[in-house]
Amino acid sequence: MKRIIVVGLGNFGAVIAARLHEQGHDVIAIDPRPAVVDALGSRVSKAMVGDATQRQVLEEVGARGADAAIVSTGEDLSASILALLALRDTGIQDIYVKVRSDDHARIANALGAAESIFPERESALGLASRITSGRLLQYVQLGPEFGLQEMPVPEAWYGKSLRVLALPQRYRVHVVAVHDVLQDRMLPVPDPDRLLTPSDALLVAGEPSALEAVAALR
Repeated sequence: MKRIIVVGLGNFGAVIAARLHEQGHDVIAIDPRPAVVDALGSRVSKAMVGDATQRQVLEEVGARGADAAIVSTGEDLSASILALLALRDTGIQDIYVKVRSDDHARIANALGAAESIFPERESALGLASRITSGRLLQYVQLGPEFGLQEMPVPEAWYGKSLRVLALPQRYRVHVVAVHDVLQDRMLPVPDPDRLLTPSDALLVAGEPSALEAVAALR
């Protein structure tokens, strides 16, 4: 179990705080608005009304010694940067910052953010890929040269193994997991000799252009 600080309880912050708590982590959520803190209070370990740009406030809620922090302060650039600095001053190394522009991301990265997150951009890219392919179940772009997609097994691959298909050599992609839909089981590091079935879905990683090519297969 990790202790995670979430600053800012808009849609993104509230959802990720609740999800992390569901996964068994100790989640401390902070926002200056009493109404949103009250709404989330039962879904996290601790929800506090406070100004997370102040290191003293963060110290009082238990930020020192936390494993990670997420800054999600919406459109308030100054609050986002000041919260990042205050969290860094408490000794937290892994700080993830929701950003609204490339300039915001550059500043956050320069000041020590572990990662800058563009939720709207990532959602838009995923939706665009699913619409254009017509087959993808999920798509996440993790940078300009790398993505991850969940796709049904193409009919031409039925009854064949990953070893026989040789996807890294033929298509420059890697299957990192197989989702057995019938049994609702995710099989990480799949057996290369297991035969694929029509009820399987594949979690595939690679460059966006390579992922697009395998998504078009029938």
